[in-house]
Amino acid sequence: MEKAYKLLAKQEHISANEAKRLIDSGKVFAYDKKIKIARAMMKENTKFKIMHTKKPQKIFEDDNIIVINKPPYITSEEIEKIYQTPLLHRLDKDTSGILVLVKNKTFQKKAINEFKNKNVYKEYLAWVSGIVSEPMSIDMPLKVIKTKSGAYSKIDKYGEEAITEIEPVKAFRSKSEVKAVIHTGRTHQIRAHLSYINHPILGDEKYGGKPAKRVMLHHHKFKIFDYEFEAEVPKDFTIMEEYND
Repeated sequence: MEKAYKLLAKQEHISANEAKRLIDSGKVFAYDKKIKIARAMMKENTKFKIMHTKKPQKIFEDDNIIVINKPPYITSEEIEKIYQTPLLHRLDKDTSGILVLVKNKTFQKKAINEFKNKNVYKEYLAWVSGIVSEPMSIDMPLKVIKTKSGAYSKIDKYGEEAITEIEPVKAFRSKSEVKAVIHTGRTHQIRAHLSYINHPILGDEKYGGKPAKRVMLHHHKFKIFDYEFEAEVPKDFTIMEEYND
């Protein structure tokens, strides 16, 4: 038996620090399961698979914004550095889809006001546990809890308003693909709300979801002012019917 990061370093001919970084970023798998702890003891003949990050795809650019189809396994802040342009909003590292960067402060100020006034349309797709058979509205306030391992949201009557509209797209065995439209933009809103109704997102173990290669959440459509964008659904979404749960 040997520590996972040491075995990975040997397999990939990389430094121990680089091996740790890859595991900590959630990109390393063995036996079809994500390696969560770099120091986990594993068999010396373990074969690792690394999920390499795809290059961000630019959907649109003009004098005001750059719109990216963000791949999973990369942070919003990393994309901000790549394009050297400030973010209008953020997506979690595992979440794919539309990410908007702003190129001037005038547009940024106007856009932030649109968010505050709830004049922005944000539509996501998610694969969840269980069969979702009918549309529903989740109107439950959320409170952000900050910990050393990161922030999370929980239902709390003293929290901030949070409204999510859920609509079934397809169902397969014991899982469903759903459309989630959010009317507010709270931290982990969709993740917390879907967990609350006992349909946690696959891969979202933080909120009770079953293990998967990533949190199966994709920002699919976005509208603001006269702009309207749609991000192509990633391959790992289209093959989820084959996922063995």
